[in-house]
Amino acid sequence: MTRTVEERDRMLGFASSTASGLTASVALVCALVPGALGNIEDEACLVALCLLIVAAAFAMRRRTSPIPVVVTLAASVIGIVVVGLDGAADGLAATAVVSMLGAASASSALLLGAEPRRRVILGIGYVIVVAVLVPTLLTIKGQLVTALLITTASWAFCTGISVWVARIVPQTVERIEGMSDAYRTERQASELEARRRQSARLLHDTVLATLTLLAHSGRGVGEQALRAQAAEDAVLLRQLRLGYTPDPAASGDYRLRQVQESTLGNTLETVKQRFERMGLDVAWHGTGHVLLPAETLDAFLLALAECLENVRRHSGETQAHVTITDDDVTVRAMVTDSGIGFDMGAVSPGRLGFTESIVARVRDVGGNARLFSAPGSGTTVVLEVPKA
Repeated sequence: MTRTVEERDRMLGFASSTASGLTASVALVCALVPGALGNIEDEACLVALCLLIVAAAFAMRRRTSPIPVVVTLAASVIGIVVVGLDGAADGLAATAVVSMLGAASASSALLLGAEPRRRVILGIGYVIVVAVLVPTLLTIKGQLVTALLITTASWAFCTGISVWVARIVPQTVERIEGMSDAYRTERQASELEARRRQSARLLHDTVLATLTLLAHSGRGVGEQALRAQAAEDAVLLRQLRLGYTPDPAASGDYRLRQVQESTLGNTLETVKQRFERMGLDVAWHGTGHVLLPAETLDAFLLALAECLENVRRHSGETQAHVTITDDDVTVRAMVTDSGIGFDMGAVSPGRLGFTESIVARVRDVGGNARLFSAPGSGTTVVLEVPKA
């Protein structure tokens, strides 16, 4: 919202500076017409005031500020008074000068009309300008109706433009943001579809091909080759679960773009990215510069991934916190969510997800897992694995 207001004021400030600069320049030219003002001192004062309005216009163009607006209003009013004090002023030329100063003062309405609280100042400014303009024109016997019409029309036009811009800019910004959101959603959907197709091709060329051979009793393929192919597929599936990205070199020949397998921080980042793609924001705290044996690292990351999967499926939350700590012998991960939680005593013994996929997995490498939860209080899982 603040950005919208700034853009609106910058646009209106540019228009206001242009209008006040042009009208003040015209008033200056009229004041310099020989015989327009009979008093040389009054002419010099009026020229200085017109130049001050032009300077305020340039300042307003560079930076939106209330000071140039006040200066423009004050200089316009004083200029009208100066013309009225000149008893020898020519009626026609002086009318032109007063009309242009009235129009210059109206340029401030472009900024003052944008918000209701500013419109109070706008009304006061208009009343002051008219209050000094009428006696001035009566004094110099100028064209009162013409000058009043020009001044009032200028104020009305600038106020109308200001109100219109104040309404149209937020609507335009909202539409642009809506288009950006739609584009972002479409791009994410396209990326998701591309990943699905890539995964389908990968499974077709590897795991499904192996299963097809098994369905046909491995016909045409030796037993050792079939065992080796199945082992490679198992490794591939395990790495995919850890979040590595398949990089196909050719049909049936895939590589996995991966970082160093023994560096915990890098592999944790792949797990985080995997769950972010599925809508779970993982906030990672603590250290990541920990070295673990390959087998321990696999078990630790797969158990951690299962914890995050449980958060995604059952907690009702879209964010989980993972805190990594370590000492000389142990690496710990604490997975926390602020979701609905559950009664641990009411969990059926037949539910094997936590027991097998988390507890048994880390115990196989000498680690341990603990679970803490209560209805309405979220869930915390602590994983511990040895460094060696």
